[in-house]
Amino acid sequence: MREPTYFILAALQDEPLHGYAIVKRTQDLSDGRVRLTTGTLYAALDRLTREEMVRVAEEKVVNGRARRTYELTERGLSALHEEAARMIAAAQVVRDRSARSTAATVRTVLA
Repeated sequence: MREPTYFILAALQDEPLHGYAIVKRTQDLSDGRVRLTTGTLYAALDRLTREEMVRVAEEKVVNGRARRTYELTERGLSALHEEAARMIAAAQVVRDRSARSTAATVRTVLA
């Protein structure tokens, strides 16, 4: 899963949001690493909707423009949790190797 997709799903984890709110929440959750353009966001939302990871929760007209609010589906929540678990496992590989490397360095220094 690409980082923008991960953070879009994470942005929708707590509550349904409209496009601009997804952009802001994604940026906040990623500490500014993910900055979505409108085109990128809506292309991702269209794809995630086709994949049944998000759905339109509400559509209304605000100031003459259609505003859609999106929500995470069970499938999307499951995919988000699976990706989080995958990233934790990947990080653990690095941590374990770092711990072994540090321990080996200490043994060498003490020998």
